[in-house]
Amino acid sequence: MEAVLHDLPLSRAAGGFAFDVHQLPVYEVAAVVGIAVIVGVAAFSRRLGIAAPIFLVLVGVGLSYLPGLPPFEVPSEFVLDVLLPPILYAAAVKLPFVDFRRNIGTILSLSVVLVVVTAFGTGFVLFHVLPALILPAGIALGAVLSPPDAVAATAVGRRLGLPPRILSVLEGEGLVNDATALVLLTTAVTLATGGQKGGVLAISGVFVYAVAVAVLIGLVVGIVTVAIRSRLEDPVLATAISLAVPFLAFAPAMVIHASGVLAVVVAGLYTGYANPGSFSVVTRTSDRINWNTIQFLLENAVFLLVGLQIRALVEDVNADPSLSLGATIGLGLLATALLIALRFLWVGPLVLLLRLREQRAEARALHLLLYLQRELTQPTHGRMRRRITLLRRRYARRRADLEQLRDQSIDWRSGVILGWSGMRGVVTLAAAQSIPANEHIQYRPQLVLIAFIVAVVSLLLQGATLPALIRALRIRGVDEAADQRQLASLLDELSFHGLAVLDDPASAVDGASEIDPEIVERARQASYLRAEAAWERSHGADQPLAATPHRLFRRLRLAVVDAEREHLLELRRQGVYPARIEDRAQALLDLEETRLRPAATDH
Repeated sequence: MEAVLHDLPLSRAAGGFAFDVHQLPVYEVAAVVGIAVIVGVAAFSRRLGIAAPIFLVLVGVGLSYLPGLPPFEVPSEFVLDVLLPPILYAAAVKLPFVDFRRNIGTILSLSVVLVVVTAFGTGFVLFHVLPALILPAGIALGAVLSPPDAVAATAVGRRLGLPPRILSVLEGEGLVNDATALVLLTTAVTLATGGQKGGVLAISGVFVYAVAVAVLIGLVVGIVTVAIRSRLEDPVLATAISLAVPFLAFAPAMVIHASGVLAVVVAGLYTGYANPGSFSVVTRTSDRINWNTIQFLLENAVFLLVGLQIRALVEDVNADPSLSLGATIGLGLLATALLIALRFLWVGPLVLLLRLREQRAEARALHLLLYLQRELTQPTHGRMRRRITLLRRRYARRRADLEQLRDQSIDWRSGVILGWSGMRGVVTLAAAQSIPANEHIQYRPQLVLIAFIVAVVSLLLQGATLPALIRALRIRGVDEAADQRQLASLLDELSFHGLAVLDDPASAVDGASEIDPEIVERARQASYLRAEAAWERSHGADQPLAATPHRLFRRLRLAVVDAEREHLLELRRQGVYPARIEDRAQALLDLEETRLRPAATDH
């Protein structure tokens, strides 16, 4: 806590910022006003159908030039170390792991390879344009400019109904590219200041170390915290621990010079993957509400801070005679155009490769099926039966992946959307300010302003025109009627497996030797009615528990719901249904369990 307070921009001190209690009321008022502005702008933007980040940047610029308001500056450490970890964790928890796995090749291509190419390409251009800029400093700025922020793009995409696969790719890219860019930035700055010796192998070793250690730390933190939280019956305690998870992953990784951002992302992905089977329905509901609120406030606060800092950046550039404000703005526009061009040049061939990947996926699925059929002809024993079971699961998953790839194929129109969705945001703005000011790196104020110009222009230009582009390309998003039919089909399948427990109802309710058939039938009909309702929508006490019929019914229904959830977890692992359909089914099961659980806590 002391380190956090030390980083707050409350008053200047030698070598950093110091906490001044006399200024607390000012910043309390600023925080309240900031939340009011965020909520008001978000509500207003929804009415107009425009992404809130765009409005917040404009509002921030307007507020920064209000008479009497001093220049506004936020230390980069505050954004990178305090705001960024929970933002990334909240996004990672919500990203379906199956969708991330299915699109891992596309995500890594955009978030790792393209980021590196963009950083070096932009760095070389700036190195040749600015005579006093050394190459590592140019690459450092390229690393700052390279990671797109998916917040505005996905906000627009969900509202207009982009295909779920495009949204998954954008969200996955937005999570991983931040880690790549920050590792590149750290390495480039170290080279620029003479702190790193060695050639390409040494630099590559630093990169691989930062990534590998971060993945390990993220997995360990995710596994340990999920294990602890799953044993806590009080959802308040479990949610309280979840608030610390991003910092538990971020801080150790940073201490040993690994990627704290990647550690947070890995911890979040694992937690989201383990969530349905590890936590109670109350804990899941509490987590979802709390993290949605945290993500909303922090993400939008960063975009508001962007606009508020424009005035201070302009004043810093005007005070530095090495490069004029006009030239700096010109370089910012040039960098924006270069980033857009590089992304389109990369996405075009990527779309062609994805088409070839779908063909190879079909061939691999057929090869695995033939291999499985050949294994079935062999003599069966204990070890062979386990092997066949694993092969069947593997084939089912591969077949499901293939069907989803066919159903949500990325064509040239989707490629255009991917290319145009490269808006810059949180990491670009925070990382730019972390570029050190010393004799090794010239044009530091101009480099920071260039990064802000790229972020603001890309957000306003691409973010504002993305809805029109989606409409012009006539991209079809989710088919609600088809989704409802899939949901009804999934509920039928879950009901079949869940109702099997009613074949022996006494074993499902401990302490009940005999249960009235009418109670069993009520429990059975509840599943039928739920599935029927889904199909219809697709077309347009003091007594002992065993002696209480109503409570017996609740316990039977809970046993059915538990069995249905187990089967849903297996389907989720295989990826048989789209993640959004599985999430809807999970929500229905959670709703029913919430209704049943209070009266069935006595076992």
